[in-house]
Amino acid sequence: MTATSVALIGANGHGLHHREQLAEHERRGLVRLVALADTQPVTDPPDGVPVYADHLALLAETKPEVVIVCTPPHTHLALTRDALHAGADVLLEKPPVLDRAEHDALLAEQDATGRVVQVGFQSLASPALVRLREAVATGGLGTVRQISVLGCWRRDDAYWARSPWSGRRTVNGRPSLDGALANPFAHAVMQALAVLDTPVIRVEVDWLKVRPIEVEDTATLRITLAGGVRVLVAVTLAGEDFVDGELTVYGDRGSAELTFREDRLRLPGEPAAQLVAGRSTLLENLLAFRASGTPLLSGLARTASFTTVIEQLRAAAPPYQVAPEALAVEDGHRTLVGVNDVLRRCATEGALMNELSTTWGATVPDGTAND
Repeated sequence: MTATSVALIGANGHGLHHREQLAEHERRGLVRLVALADTQPVTDPPDGVPVYADHLALLAETKPEVVIVCTPPHTHLALTRDALHAGADVLLEKPPVLDRAEHDALLAEQDATGRVVQVGFQSLASPALVRLREAVATGGLGTVRQISVLGCWRRDDAYWARSPWSGRRTVNGRPSLDGALANPFAHAVMQALAVLDTPVIRVEVDWLKVRPIEVEDTATLRITLAGGVRVLVAVTLAGEDFVDGELTVYGDRGSAELTFREDRLRLPGEPAAQLVAGRSTLLENLLAFRASGTPLLSGLARTASFTTVIEQLRAAAPPYQVAPEALAVEDGHRTLVGVNDVLRRCATEGALMNELSTTWGATVPDGTAND
């Protein structure tokens, strides 16, 4: 098999992860890295690989078959459109775009050019998700009534200073929304939506921040799907004990649990979660699509529900700032005291934070948040 030529736009920051993955795929003879691009000087570029500041020059001169776009969300539409029109298929970092008009415009560009866009939601490559969806579809859980996600991580001050768009709601007049839901926990939100793959009807959110940023670091998000099933996402980047990401599906015949990144699944009647092996990378899946028509795991159309949610979050009231007395501060970390227990209750009960009594709710005017 001839190695596929690949270019990476956005070679620094998270682009370094893509470069590591590309190096591994190159060793296996799957790809050939032909160019890198970034608006800033590129860190440690591989020998012999040209580096560009202008992505249009990269596309014209190297003519890659696949382009990876790993840049801030507000740049995705223009860069992906240019790559499609240059004849390349695209692996686009999440979130794909930040409103449905842009999402639909990108779908139209995909159709017009005959190329494809795979969105970087690695959680959709989970073989455990495939097995869970099969169990739901065949009635193994009975009628599904709720899908919940719980995640409790810690991010320090340096995380929120990692780039000019970190923690920003807008950049240069365009939406960015670099908060917990649209960025670090985007994979978990998308995975929860993918259990049923049904349209989003309603979005409700209660969110807050523990430092002076523009976006949320702690949130409860409730999504009502067509048919009435509710998805409740309860996450924080100011957590106490670490919870990587627990997805639970509640049905009238029992519940199922899937871990966010470990591909471990417990179905009703099973005593413990079991590893479901066989995960491939989204780049491998895109290469398989190009070679033999293997269905894309995270195609642009499949991720439209996530964009619908993000569009609604853009219109929501900004997250509120909690009072300093609600925090424990040490070594650049700000921990929201009691947050793990509150979020676990929210995930179990399908409740937003402001529907429960919390130790920090009283610090908000009138004792409520985001009414």
